[in-house]
Amino acid sequence: MEKIYLDHNATTPLHPEVLDAMLPALRDNFGNPSSVHSFGRSVRVKLDEAREKVAQLIGANSSEIIFTSGGTEANNLAILGVAFREKGKNIITSKVEHPSVLNPCRQLERLGVEVHYLDVDRFGQVDIKDLESQITPSTALVSLQHANSETGVLQNIKQACEIAQKNGVLFHTDAVQSVAKIPFDLKDYPVDMLSISAHKFNGPKGVGALYLKKGTSSLFSPVCGGSQEKKRRGGTENVAGIIGFGKACELVKGRLKDKSKIAELTEYFYNRICEMVPGAELFGDKKNRLPNTLNLGFEGVEGDTLLIALDMKGVAVSTGSACSSGTGLPSHVLQAMGVPDERINSSIRFSLGSNTSKSELDSVIEILIKSVNLNKTAIL
Repeated sequence: MEKIYLDHNATTPLHPEVLDAMLPALRDNFGNPSSVHSFGRSVRVKLDEAREKVAQLIGANSSEIIFTSGGTEANNLAILGVAFREKGKNIITSKVEHPSVLNPCRQLERLGVEVHYLDVDRFGQVDIKDLESQITPSTALVSLQHANSETGVLQNIKQACEIAQKNGVLFHTDAVQSVAKIPFDLKDYPVDMLSISAHKFNGPKGVGALYLKKGTSSLFSPVCGGSQEKKRRGGTENVAGIIGFGKACELVKGRLKDKSKIAELTEYFYNRICEMVPGAELFGDKKNRLPNTLNLGFEGVEGDTLLIALDMKGVAVSTGSACSSGTGLPSHVLQAMGVPDERINSSIRFSLGSNTSKSELDSVIEILIKSVNLNKTAIL
């Protein structure tokens, strides 16, 4: 049975060249980068090289990159780091953020921190005027995602960042889903902090980074230990993962110039589904979105049932964020967009990757048509 993977927003396959770059660190270069002897120094050089590659991907300086265990820790470091440093001040975010933003905010609320959650419209967009009206002299941080993991909708973080900074407020963006899927340069998006994760673009799991703009005050660190990462994040570095992260950044930087292929394939896939599957509905802004992501509802079909049916035919998709799977709760993103529960429960996320082919999509469409019709019949 042919296996077709359309869940690249959850994770991506490790690129062979990334694995090749990681193997020496796992096999031979085992030194601790904090050690002063030759074993440690040689590994420190590799870490510095990787840090430079990560910085180059987003147009940062290498000194502005803090390595973490992934996007979740980077988001936590940004939010908790500011909140614990700026006691008594409030935070602004949105109702459609990733759980790694929403859950730290909820924990802060239990500690007495005021958090304001911005509404979104039916397309998943934050109202910039609403953001501006909520900023007060007590606001310490605005945290808005760049791209939504479930719908692919892109927020206007450039304008949001300008409003925050005009009011003297720090601005953080969770760019885990957007960096490496679309061109991103800090000259165009002058944010104060940015989160990124390697496994979203063919790098290893368990490694990510927080960009912290030069001149920004030091964050309170929830991970205290040694003097690693200039005392900003304790713990011996994940050397092999960081080296793989750097290689993934190097490889994807060369591919970012032409993203038209995946956008064309996604558009082709969407149009064919609309033609062949009556009642299919796209959730989110049709234009301001990632080029690889479609969140579709299928009338009269349960999303979980459809996901299992597709999986049995070798097609991997998702009903939302992988980090929220298993909760049994409707998507908080689609709820915030005002989508009725019965339509939320019918939703499936398709996220294409750099190796997705047209023939694979044609196969998925055939399987999808049969699966939707079969499960509609079962419900009736």
